[in-house]
Amino acid sequence: MSIKAPGGLDSLVLAEVPEPRAPQAGEITVRLHATSLNFHDYRVCSAENGAADGRVPMADGAGVVLAVGEGVQEYAVGDHVVACFFPDWQDGVARPSDFSRVPGDGIDGYAREAVTRPANWFTPAPKGWSHAQAATITTAGLTAWRALVVDGGLKAGDTVAVLGTGGVSIYALQLAKAMGATVLATTSSEAKMAQLKELGADHVINYRKTPDWGVEMVRLTGGRGVDLVVEVGGPATLAQSIAAGRPGAHLALIGVLTGISGEIPTATLMRKQQRLQGLIVGSRQHQLDFVKALEALAITPVIDRTFPLEELANAFRHQESGAHFGKICVTLSPES
Repeated sequence: MSIKAPGGLDSLVLAEVPEPRAPQAGEITVRLHATSLNFHDYRVCSAENGAADGRVPMADGAGVVLAVGEGVQEYAVGDHVVACFFPDWQDGVARPSDFSRVPGDGIDGYAREAVTRPANWFTPAPKGWSHAQAATITTAGLTAWRALVVDGGLKAGDTVAVLGTGGVSIYALQLAKAMGATVLATTSSEAKMAQLKELGADHVINYRKTPDWGVEMVRLTGGRGVDLVVEVGGPATLAQSIAAGRPGAHLALIGVLTGISGEIPTATLMRKQQRLQGLIVGSRQHQLDFVKALEALAITPVIDRTFPLEELANAFRHQESGAHFGKICVTLSPES
């Protein structure tokens, strides 16, 4: 059973598909139990980017190994695994610049019950995690990890700004706090302000009441500014992120929630000698390192709500509403 996306949320259909073939050399067969929603998946399934053409959607996937092909030594039957966003980017500096090989976009994804794929398209899941928890790693979790640690060089004592309460931002908040950073967060909801504080945010700013929240972050850091900004908004928030950053700050541009183009205060960026770096998720090696860190830091993702596979469209509508706090997950087959 799988979901296919002919184009638009109203066109998502539940379809019977053949059981996956037996794994060949270097492959594994995985019983998929959970996926999680990301803005990228929403754009595909809503046909906003013109990509939904009948493929099986969803980039995230977590489950249990059912069978291993010849030569596979990393996994055994019964192991819990989680998919990689860029299956061909195993390691190194060669970074994909499009989504042509991303599951759920350029190729069929994980809104299905089982799949046979190369073993190195997966990594082990964190020990003790549920499949739903593990499914949040592929896109949101790894993006936050790369923004903060791989590219941002986060260290204890740093100050980090996170925007909103989506999956990446909540992951970034949890990771930054677990690694000894001070976190400043934004939201427009009084209820979510309380939730952010419960997760450990040191300062929370209502960006509707304080439109110049970047200036407020400078004030809250004693006039210094923050070391790192996890910038998920794009053109409508980037100016404030630049304002919030200290001279030499790292700005991780990971989202386009407010659009795909807009004005950038380049003179301020230059004057403050900040580093603005775009990024899209990460490599398999980044994910392997991230899983080890998650086990050492003993944090677990925040899951807002879980839907059954047949309600994937409703899950996206919940995401569309902006009411969620953290990740939205979908059950693909019963937990084992």
